[in-house]
Amino acid sequence: MQNFYRKGVTVVELLIVIAVLGIIFLIVLPQFSKSRENQVLKNGVADILSSVNKARGNTLASLNSSEYGIHFQSDRVVIFKGTSFSSEDSNNEIINITTPANISDITLLGGGSDIYFHRLTGAPSTTGTITISTGSYSKVITILATGVVSVN
Repeated sequence: MQNFYRKGVTVVELLIVIAVLGIIFLIVLPQFSKSRENQVLKNGVADILSSVNKARGNTLASLNSSEYGIHFQSDRVVIFKGTSFSSEDSNNEIINITTPANISDITLLGGGSDIYFHRLTGAPSTTGTITISTGSYSKVITILATGVVSVN
């Protein structure tokens, strides 16, 4: 007569498999959260770039015969009409930046947190850098005197 008890999986073997899987998850899982954080940063940078380019494009197109500008805050970017930002203006277009990304530094020539574009040339009223960051990553957006925007 055969002994059928020797064909099963022992508790020790089961614990070893669970331990190995646990170690693999501990190694792989943090990479997924870093990947998400990096993607949120990329999306935030893309939102800022498209907002700046939209304001410049609206200005060059002389939309409503006006200049357009950008107001930077830590958690959002606001496209405004005219040469000065007013939070009360109903025409403002607000673009929120998804957390955990935020604008951590605004360094514009002459200070402030607003840029508007000149109608005929598309040149910005000021130049400088905008730093957007998460807990682990950061990118610097540079606004050049020509109105062109680059990312480092």
